[in-house]
Amino acid sequence: MVDLLSTPILVTVILGTVGLAIPAIDAGRRERGLDRNKVYSAIAFAALAVAMGIVIFRVFSGEVLPAVAFGQGVLTDDLFGSFFAVALLIVSLMMTASSWNYWKGKSNPSAYYSLILLSSIGMILIAYSTDLVMLLVAWELMSLPTYALAGFQKRDPVSNEAAIKYFMFGALSSALIVFAIGLVYGMTGSTNIGDTVKAMSNLDQSMLPAGLLAIALFIAGFGFKMGLVPFHMWLPDAYEGSPATIGGLLASGTKKAGFAAALRVIVLGMVALHSDWTLTLAILAVFTMTIGNLGAIMQRSVPRMLAYSSIGQAGYIMIGIALAPYSDQALSGSLFHIINHAVMKSAGFIAVAAVAVTLASYSLEKYRGLGRRMPITAATFSIALLALAGVPPLNGFWSKLVIFGAAINAGSVVPWGPWLALAGVLNSALSLGYYAWIMRKMYMEDAPDMRRIKEPRAMIAVLVFAVVFMVGFGIWHAPLLDFASKAVPDLSSITHAPAGPLHAPAVQLHAPAVQLHAPAVQLH
Repeated sequence: MVDLLSTPILVTVILGTVGLAIPAIDAGRRERGLDRNKVYSAIAFAALAVAMGIVIFRVFSGEVLPAVAFGQGVLTDDLFGSFFAVALLIVSLMMTASSWNYWKGKSNPSAYYSLILLSSIGMILIAYSTDLVMLLVAWELMSLPTYALAGFQKRDPVSNEAAIKYFMFGALSSALIVFAIGLVYGMTGSTNIGDTVKAMSNLDQSMLPAGLLAIALFIAGFGFKMGLVPFHMWLPDAYEGSPATIGGLLASGTKKAGFAAALRVIVLGMVALHSDWTLTLAILAVFTMTIGNLGAIMQRSVPRMLAYSSIGQAGYIMIGIALAPYSDQALSGSLFHIINHAVMKSAGFIAVAAVAVTLASYSLEKYRGLGRRMPITAATFSIALLALAGVPPLNGFWSKLVIFGAAINAGSVVPWGPWLALAGVLNSALSLGYYAWIMRKMYMEDAPDMRRIKEPRAMIAVLVFAVVFMVGFGIWHAPLLDFASKAVPDLSSITHAPAGPLHAPAVQLHAPAVQLHAPAVQLH
């Protein structure tokens, strides 16, 4: 049975009702002088804000289950899902508010905001899904609207190309996930994630190759959305060709939903199979961060540079996932970096959107002299880039510190752990090179016209929020880290889980909080 008052259901009802109502309101409108873009942006923002309020209230009131909980339903209102819901709603709120300026004067605003809300529902349901079929439905609900949003500028050939590439690779990822779900159901007789994890932990040796194949297919399917090498080919073209705000939604939203699905299925499944894939994931992390950062250095388009940077950031998150069985801090660091990266990367794309609105270009050369022409945009963009590079005392520094610290601490168990930390540090230094290149253009070079430009107010307000977030949680990171630590699944509960029937009571996995010499903040 599904609890109709649970957090995922309430959020789905609110966002779904508003998302379907906006096109209906637009179809029946009678006012001719009304600025439809501002009205629909305000309605969508209000719906997302209410949904965010519900999630946060449920977390602080203690009404959600701790860490990761697997029940017999298709959705479970647990802290893991709430953590990702907060991160994803922040991204949707930032993109919706920025669209107040970005989508001004463009066609079909009702469809634009409706698709953002519907895609947000899919992202959030992925985080709360405890059934593979529900996960697939949520995955498609997230993906289908973004295919349309990527190609929303129909008269732009680059946007059309981006949408086609995104759709083709998205369809391939969905096919791989369906194949993996079929294999799991054939082996376990269930699609409930908790039941399948317990069943696969007691899998007959003759079925082990099929189980490993299922995990490999899940990694490939989710890897397309996460932007992991070698599943990243579509990502730079899609991010560059999409509207800048939608590029931010893809980089900061759908990518994080991919990690939520991966943590729900892949990590727990690998532990259940007692298979050592950690070295494989570590190699994947190194290739992902290195190829992403090397690709970014060669770009002249800022959205394309941020796209490759997003690939590199996925590599840092993968370090924590690879080291999950060996360090209590590893997954805490990954989740911590996920929510930090959601804000940092959103701020970067919104700054790009602000420049596109005023200067009508994505070229790096247009950023010359931006520090004097658009001082607030340039300053906030610089802070976002420094946070992405992991420069203290910004929030990106602390999440990378937790991940790299976990890799070093894991050296007593796996000898390659410290080398993984070294690869992360070197790649962070490499990324600072092209981030500094953008800042050099903004502050150390002059444009032919150095007159001050009026900056989009809504975008500036969102960027100011992002700066407060990045600096605030850089100075005092304990609350966010504690939130991430409490949402981490306890893998030892799976490793030592006793054998049982497929249709067993709900499994609850509790994770201890991680302390980094900072006062813990009580969520309940």
